[in-house]
Amino acid sequence: MSAAVPWADELETRLGRRVTSMQLLPGGASKEAWAVDADGERVLVRRALAGVIHEATLSLENEFQVLEAAAEAGVKVPRPVAYLGELGGREAFAMELVEGETIGRRIVRNPPPGLETQLADELAKIHAIPPDRLPFLRSGDVLERFEHELDSVGEPHPALEYGLWWLREHRPEPLADVVSHGDFRLGNIVVSGRGLEYVLDWEFAHLSDPREDVAWPIVRAWRFGNDDRRLGGIGEVGLYLERYEELTGRTIHEGDLDWWEVLGNVKWGTGCLTQSRRHLNGQDRSVEYAVLGRMAAEMEYELLDLIDRA
Repeated sequence: MSAAVPWADELETRLGRRVTSMQLLPGGASKEAWAVDADGERVLVRRALAGVIHEATLSLENEFQVLEAAAEAGVKVPRPVAYLGELGGREAFAMELVEGETIGRRIVRNPPPGLETQLADELAKIHAIPPDRLPFLRSGDVLERFEHELDSVGEPHPALEYGLWWLREHRPEPLADVVSHGDFRLGNIVVSGRGLEYVLDWEFAHLSDPREDVAWPIVRAWRFGNDDRRLGGIGEVGLYLERYEELTGRTIHEGDLDWWEVLGNVKWGTGCLTQSRRHLNGQDRSVEYAVLGRMAAEMEYELLDLIDRA
């Protein structure tokens, strides 16, 4: 094992178990994912890469603590196993290895019935986590944050800059901050024929207006080609919002999400550009990161169209 993976012996020591197999899983734009057999138990080791998508990305230790808090709150998440510290010089933690579908394009072809309300069920539980349970989570002005991140790209992107200006000019009255997942969408949930099984990838958790999370899955990029269904390519927004209101008492109308949908396109367009920087500056060479830089144009076109229709 140690000859194939240099930090395998470290992993055995941290887990306190004999590791008999390790396999690097495909995908994962910001973290490595390893399927590990440890004394007969299958676990997933989530390990940092050289860079991050957004500056506010949590450390792996903090992400593990958020996962633990979500499990305590009854959110459907893989069972947290252990925070592992550094493996081969990079942070890692272990959690239950789960089965199911995560590829958005596959899910939207035949979504299980009731997935809209199941998304609302889990989001309501996330937003009910007491903020003082996770004192390291921070809030802040979301527009200032992404203006700063866009500046860090070091090249002009007028459509994204215009989007930020428009958002400042039309900013809605805020709702009280809640614990937010930060990337709640298809691609970060595990689905089976029964419906939603697990919520994954908590690295962007923070405190924010709940509508930031509520609106994120309606962003066009997360419909995975099925634009006939505004909610993640799988269903209607109305059922999702009705269930969320029933569970939280927060009334959010579909039209309330228009501003947040523009913000979502600014966020993901900026994220694509910051990811491409990792490739272009040699930090983490990857064809995937290079392609993401080109994809930013899709979000620029979409946000201009949304503003025009607004």
